[in-house]
Amino acid sequence: MESLSDKIKRAKSIVFTSFKGLGVKENEELRQKLRTENNEYYVAKKTLLDRAFQEQPIAGLNAREFDGQVAAVFSYEDELAPAKIIDAFRKTREDKIGFVGGVLEGRYLSRLEVESLAKVPSRQELYTRLVGTLNAPISGFVHVLSGNLRGLVTTLKAIGEKKSAA
Repeated sequence: MESLSDKIKRAKSIVFTSFKGLGVKENEELRQKLRTENNEYYVAKKTLLDRAFQEQPIAGLNAREFDGQVAAVFSYEDELAPAKIIDAFRKTREDKIGFVGGVLEGRYLSRLEVESLAKVPSRQELYTRLVGTLNAPISGFVHVLSGNLRGLVTTLKAIGEKKSAA
């Protein structure tokens, strides 16, 4: 229980998932994907989760009310990573794994809120979009300038051809 409390304190976000019928191979595949993003998949009894959260109470969170078997995914770096990884994983196994809820910034999130978080672009995607947005006016300006230069060259070439023909 002490290590579970420590995980809760260190986590930037926690996603609760229900799992039913996940095989050992699938379970290990999910754990591996989560580990690559510095997340930890932890299966515990609901009463143990509930006790661990009593040390750091979160309004609205009652692990005993979750349906079925529950796993907690602790994220220690990127708050959105567990929701995104599980969302991608469950697309082919929707009947075997699903969101139950989560915790972000000390606030309990419903299943629907966690599903919404899974759709939010990652930090890297947002940086890529920002760079593209900042780059667009510059590349547009360069394109306009090159068009003007092409027009000038075409005009000078036409004048040169006209003088050489005369």
